[in-house]
Parts: sequence; C-alpha cells; structure tokens
Amino acid sequence: MLPGPTGVGDLPKPALTPETRGDIYMARKMYREAIETFRTGPAKDPVLLNKIGIAFHQLAQLDDAKKSYEQALKLKPDYVEAMNNLGTVYYAKKSNRRAISWYRKALRVAPDSPRASSVYMNLGTAYFARKEYDKAQESYRTAMRLDPEVFERHGSFGVMLEERTVEERARYHVFLARMYAKDGRNDLALQYLRKALEEGFKEKKKIQDDADFASLRELPEFKELMALEPRVL
Repeated sequence: MLPGPTGVGDLPKPALTPETRGDIYMARKMYREAIETFRTGPAKDPVLLNKIGIAFHQLAQLDDAKKSYEQALKLKPDYVEAMNNLGTVYYAKKSNRRAISWYRKALRVAPDSPRASSVYMNLGTAYFARKEYDKAQESYRTAMRLDPEVFERHGSFGVMLEERTVEERARYHVFLARMYAKDGRNDLALQYLRKALEEGFKEKKKIQDDADFASLRELPEFKELMALEPRVL
C-alpha cells in the first residue's frame, strides 16, 4: 500500500548551495568563513571566485582579492563585475590610473549594464582622487542619471563593490552637494553641505558665493547652516 500524501510542512527543505551559505556569512561579516564556504563550490565558477575576491577585499587582503578577480576574468573575460572589483583593488592601492583603466574597460564591455551606475560612481571617485574634477563630475552625473539614488544606496556587497572611500571627504561632500543643488535636490544638497562643514570644510564664503548654490541662498536652512559653527567630527 502506498503511503498517503505528505503534508507541505513535512516536505524536506532544499539544501543551501555553497554560494547561498557563503552569502549568509558575508552578510554577517564572517569573511573567512565565507571564503571557506565559497571554496566548497565548483573551483571554476567565476561568480564564486568573484565573491571570494570581495571577501578577501573586506579583510584588506588586496593581493588575494586581486588574484581571485583575475581568476574569474580568465574564466569569463567579459565579467563586468570582476573588472569593476579589480579596479577597486587598484584604487585601494592608490593606483588610480589603473583603477580608471579597469572601470572604463567594464563600461566599454557593458555600457548599458544595470550596474553601470556603480561603475560610473567608482570611475568618478578615482578621477576625484587624481584631482581631475571635471571628469569626476561628468562620471558622477552619468551615474546619477542612470540611478538618481546611487549615492544614497548602501546595499550589500553582492557581486560588485562600490568605492566610497576618499581622502578629501569634506571637499568630496561639497562636490556632491553642488551636483544635488544643480539638480534641484535641495534637501540632499544641504545634507552634504552639513557633512562637509562637520568634516572641517572652512571656506564658507566660497560656498555662499558659489553660483551652483544660488538656489539655496534664500532658504532658512541654508542661512542657518552658514551661521552655525558645526562641531567638527
């Protein structure tokens, strides 16, 4: 006699893949455990190699991260995410010219990729580090056109790293404030101006005289901000 139908609650749960289990460790910031788990999957899976690279990157083991990204690209030469992530390794090593080269290569391969906004943001950050401010602004504006919230999103690592580390943070935040002001997004412009002042930006007169901030000048919030002496963080 055949057994009767099994209730839904009695069905066995599907086993988690190495990638899924590794992603759970990544979300918990358990990067070494993530690496070990990803490595239990197929050795020649470019996605797993890319994720292993990201885990090494979070551990500041940049050479190991670079090796993993390069292995992923050897298996999948048009892997945009690995190209971008290799660029972030060079950026972290302060080799901005090489970082820019990899970001631009990723954009040539897939200019219309859903993640192109992140690559353009990274490209802009590398140009900013080289003080090529016009090119940085052009890249940032393209990133914002593709994704208006690109600078406000703070998602998980996934398969692509977004580079948000800059040395001149105060100047960088004025830079972002200027772009938001020009787009009429005054709340965000004011938010980034406040951050810049808290980080030690002292040239208030330059902000007040800047034509890009003309739309803010009569706002009570802007006047209050210019009158304050923010506590430097």
